[in-house]
Amino acid sequence: KSVVLKILSDEISHKSDVGGVRLDVQSSHDVAMAATEMLKRIAKSRPDAQLRGFTVSPFIQKPRAHELILGITEDITFGPLILFGAGGVSVEVVNDTALALPPLDLALAHDLMRQTRIHRLLQGYRDRPHADLEALANALVRLSALAANHPEIREFDINPMLADEAGIVALDARVRIAGATAPARTPFAIRPYPSELRRTETLDGVGQLVIRPIRPEDEMLYETFFDRVTMQDRRLRLFTPTAHLTHRFVARLTQIDYAREIAFVAIEQSTGDLLGVVRYFADPDYRHAEFAILVRSDLKGHGLGWRLMKCLVEYAISERLESLTGSVLEENETMLRMCEEIGFKRQRHPSERGVWQVHLDLTKCRPTAAGVPV
Repeated sequence: KSVVLKILSDEISHKSDVGGVRLDVQSSHDVAMAATEMLKRIAKSRPDAQLRGFTVSPFIQKPRAHELILGITEDITFGPLILFGAGGVSVEVVNDTALALPPLDLALAHDLMRQTRIHRLLQGYRDRPHADLEALANALVRLSALAANHPEIREFDINPMLADEAGIVALDARVRIAGATAPARTPFAIRPYPSELRRTETLDGVGQLVIRPIRPEDEMLYETFFDRVTMQDRRLRLFTPTAHLTHRFVARLTQIDYAREIAFVAIEQSTGDLLGVVRYFADPDYRHAEFAILVRSDLKGHGLGWRLMKCLVEYAISERLESLTGSVLEENETMLRMCEEIGFKRQRHPSERGVWQVHLDLTKCRPTAAGVPV
């Protein structure tokens, strides 16, 4: 079976430039001969390079596949970037690549691919079928997660990545890892989705539920959710009995900047229905924040609001915010009572009649054995 022989050296990134790649090698004898020739050639062209050996891999032939490059690079200002484009040995000459700020989801990954010229070819033409674009998008999302979870990775290139209608295959890769004494990596320009905050809880009268940070795709849950919120509860939360659920309105609630604000949603585990949401918006200095909460009307009295407020306060403390404030109508006695039990102090709103302003000094909070800050 044919194999590919490549040199292995930390000093030589582009192996083809120095004759360090041999394709379609048929036998062990041919492998030995090719390796000897490579050693002689590289000794003359790159005497400074240290060879760690050779790699031998199957020779994959996909004559109708597209050669692509996927990777992680770093910008001193914006931090990690995700790279996509036309690959192969001519990647610098063709110069058909695009960059995106992580974290990526599938929609952003497809948007990144659409910024390149080769994307039109990937969709198929004449008798050539389209490449597996979903597999490519998933690969970009996974690269984004790799950049988020491993800050020691400073560069990562997959080149070439072969893509056709059958899927994708990575033929070669290069990774650069920062040493122990290297300076810290520039943080993400966009804060990644805080998946580590997801938790599963059981609530009497409600059942199994998942509490997690909100995601953009939660927009589709809002129409059913608001159908289960009475006009009176809408007025208590929004200070108006109606709220037009336009795309722009709900997108503002679900597409948030996790570096400036947070929203926790309670999702019924069995049905996926939205049961309640709590959020805060921080000031530009990220010291003080204003919170808001809304629970489905038929679930009031089961402690769901308390659980959501607990998550919010705990997160605010972990973010080292100094205070949380909120505006509550004086007739919303249930909300006022819950705030007082958590530790909020209230006073009349300075400019709104019939409204209390509740305030929690987070610098004086400490967690109790039950996990509720007091």
